Amino acid sequence: MRFPLDLQFFAGEKTEKATPKKRRDVRKKGQVVKSQDINTAFVVIAVFSVLMISGSAILKQMAELFEHTYSVYFGQELTQMSLEAMTAELIRQFFWIAGPVMLAGVGAALFANYLQVGFLFSVEPLKMKPEKLDPIKGIKRMFSLRALVELIKSLLKISIIGFITFFFLWMNRQEILGLVHLPVRASVFTILSIMVKMGLFAGAGLLFIAGLDYLYQKYDFEKSIRMSKQDIKEEFKNMEGDPLIKSRIKQRQREMAMRRMMQEVPKADVVITNPTHYAVALKYDENTMDAPTVVAKGADYIAQKIKLIAKENDVITVENRPLARALYEQTEIGEQIPEQFFKAVAEILAYVYRMKNKI
Repeated sequence: MRFPLDLQFFAGEKTEKATPKKRRDVRKKGQVVKSQDINTAFVVIAVFSVLMISGSAILKQMAELFEHTYSVYFGQELTQMSLEAMTAELIRQFFWIAGPVMLAGVGAALFANYLQVGFLFSVEPLKMKPEKLDPIKGIKRMFSLRALVELIKSLLKISIIGFITFFFLWMNRQEILGLVHLPVRASVFTILSIMVKMGLFAGAGLLFIAGLDYLYQKYDFEKSIRMSKQDIKEEFKNMEGDPLIKSRIKQRQREMAMRRMMQEVPKADVVITNPTHYAVALKYDENTMDAPTVVAKGADYIAQKIKLIAKENDVITVENRPLARALYEQTEIGEQIPEQFFKAVAEILAYVYRMKNKI
């Protein structure tokens, strides 16, 4: 018993990698490979690195700030003016002290984004989409593979951070138990030192998780932008039908042809010109050619360009107005000259060879 097979079913399967155009389109919409955990890890490492380097200075500045506040403002009668001045002074000093830490966090977040995405500005993700309010789709997302991956990732983060915390507390248990015998200042420094080291190792653990998450995000992104063979055909058809694309393709082809032509001018034996309007470059090799061949030709600006390249490469230029115009109009690049021009061109080539002492 035979069953009919619908080949369109397979044509609709999204099995092909996304084309460059599809990638550009989704990027414009703000859809890129990105792991938020990388941002978090970079921020944590940057903040705790700054604290490790300048933690002592920050504590000293905070102590001086509190001492100054109590000695100056609380040593006198509080009024509305003094209270406002104290508040302004505290806010200014707080931002001065916490500024490096805040800047490190912001800079790390921007750097992490740039590493993953590059420079990208898109308002598409901010647009309100009614389908996101669909409760059915919301339930499906809750029980999707992505939700499962996020759950596993959260459990992994909790486990790693918990292990690092326990490890540091256990390794420094003697110091922690001895805090009761230390002065307040020494106790604070000891606690902060342990916290900073713990934060750096926690950041490294987060970075490890973020690397795994980035690989998953990349896999998921590539899967989401896959195309079917039919999609690729439609895209190609649309691009071919776009006048702008067509004009760009033709312009690129003209530029490539022009570069190839100009590269052949130094190899020519002679350039025949109508001084201001036409230039035709000819090459002849008696071993491989039956007749001289046109390797370059042009009018006006292109003609001047051919003459300039010929002069720079010591290719002889011969002025013959009717011959130059006739060759320009009746021959194409890569073609041998017609028979009616043999005699005139032979005389010119003989003159060129004499000039070059070839005969």
